[in-house]
Order: sequence, then C-alpha cells, then structure tokens
Amino acid sequence: MAGAQSKRRLVLGFAATAAAMFGFGYLLVPLYAVFCRVTGFNQVGGADAVASTVAPEMSRTVTMQFDSNVRDDLPWAFRPLQSSIAVHPGQLVQVAFEASNSSDRAIIGQAVASYAPQGASAYVRKVQCFCFSTQTLAPHEVRRMPVLFMIDPSLPKEVSTLTLSYTFFYVGASASPLGRGT
Repeated sequence: MAGAQSKRRLVLGFAATAAAMFGFGYLLVPLYAVFCRVTGFNQVGGADAVASTVAPEMSRTVTMQFDSNVRDDLPWAFRPLQSSIAVHPGQLVQVAFEASNSSDRAIIGQAVASYAPQGASAYVRKVQCFCFSTQTLAPHEVRRMPVLFMIDPSLPKEVSTLTLSYTFFYVGASASPLGRGT
C-alpha cells in the first residue's frame, strides 16, 4: 500500500511540474509586456519627443539589419520588407514588417524583440512598434506593420552594425472570426 501511495505522489508531482512549466510558457509573453511597461524597456515617448531631443549624427552611418521568426505553433509567415538599412545615429527611421495568417481562423500573436550584439537594446529607441501589443490577424489576412525607431548617438563608435530580430509567439485564437489587432 505504501509503494502505491508513493507512486501516486510521484505521478502527481510530475503532473504538477508539467502544468507549472506549461503555465510559465503560456504567461511568458504577457509577463514580458508587463516588464516592458514597468521598466520602459523597448519603449520611449512619442516621435516628436525623440526628434526634438536628439540631433542626427550625419557623419556616421550604422547598418541596421532585420530578422524575423515565428514559433512552430503559429501558422503565420512573417518577414521584414527590407533586410537592412543605413541609419545615421539620432535619425528617426521607419521600416515595416509583413505578417500573414495562413489559417482559416483569426489568430492572436505577440512579437518579442531581441538585439545583436549583446547590449544593443540600450541604444535602440523604439517610438512605434507592433511588438508593444498583441496582433490579431483574421483568416488569410496579410498586414504591414511599421516600426519607428532611432539609434542613440551614444552607441560606441566601434559598433557599425546592429541586428533587430523579432519572434512572433502564438497567444491564442480570437473569439471573433473577424477580430482585429491593436
């Protein structure tokens, strides 16, 4: 009897651990969004505030590369409309990404940004970005999504290339078949 009870506890412990891991994975994107709101990470004020406080450094050019990924459980295609751009630090720049939903239902996704080289996020000021909120794409919808950003002139002079990469994660299916993103 004691052996059966210890096996039951072990199975229940494994099940609880698996449920906790699934819950953490499911909550990771919303927790990241809250973290960004609280700390200001990946966010700045409006375009006018940024443009009025920083003068472009016209004597210097930095190459900004763009990369895109989707998690396996998200039936979307996602790509930057240009693979790279030459930017003067302090210059306000707009680029666009395109996402398309290949499924027959509305899907909600959330993009998370990452940067290279390590520490580059401290020098990229995003004013407008689809990554600030979840995106709902209707069945077979194709959407262009802008990113408005600036590279801080305090970027070390030896850094000539930065990479901004987005990964879209599945958040859920929309209750409305024509649900729209924010």
